[in-house]
Amino acid sequence: MKSAYYFISDVHLGYGSREDNIFKENVLLHFMDSIKADAKELFIVGDLFDYWMEYKHVVPKGYYRLFAKIAEFISCGIKVNYLAGNHDFWRGTYFKDEFGIDIVFDEIIREIEGKKFFIHHGDGMAYKDTGYKILKAIMRNRFAQFMYAKLHPDWGIGLAKKSSHSSRMHTGQRDYSKHDGLKDFGGKKINEGFDFVIMGHRHRPLRVDYPTGTYINLGDWIDNFTYAVFKEGKIELISYFNKKENKYRQEIIKAIG
Repeated sequence: MKSAYYFISDVHLGYGSREDNIFKENVLLHFMDSIKADAKELFIVGDLFDYWMEYKHVVPKGYYRLFAKIAEFISCGIKVNYLAGNHDFWRGTYFKDEFGIDIVFDEIIREIEGKKFFIHHGDGMAYKDTGYKILKAIMRNRFAQFMYAKLHPDWGIGLAKKSSHSSRMHTGQRDYSKHDGLKDFGGKKINEGFDFVIMGHRHRPLRVDYPTGTYINLGDWIDNFTYAVFKEGKIELISYFNKKENKYRQEIIKAIG
């Protein structure tokens, strides 16, 4: 019986060399095969791609094996939820037309097995991130997207790739150690009555247990290869692949706090 809910974020397909991307996609496909038997839903919590610039008749090349696996999930009755991040929010109708997946651009609020979930990519939640919030408003503006779409795809996708690289470097260099705005935001949502707050964006897996709920940051699939699973009323944050040892090894990440 399918009873598990899985969460991943920040895979960033398209980042790095071709060899790096083939390896990363292989690990992701291995993971998807491993959960197919008991997965009821899969939540992609943003930044599946390092950049995604979708035109009316053109999308970035590649990812055939991943798309085939997503289609396989859907044909098996596994619901795939896609929440846009700060690298892949510029979407048209491709995922809706090809897979029947509606892209969510803000948060997902769900009740699962009697527990209240707040799911958000996490972009714009860090402290002193005003510049990004302004850029986000501009980039999601329909007129700005209309004008950008007038560029030839070779130019538009190329610029999107460069912009994503700059954004990722900014995220990676930000110091979250003293004032983690995402964690603090998660704590506030738990105080509002949510049982679980799940976010990504930060690229560092983290679990914090509060008296009335749990905050999870999903980490990434560049260095950590981490995911969360909710099953039978319990949630776990798990490392799927150990990059240093170059082997599959499921290891539960313990909570702090």
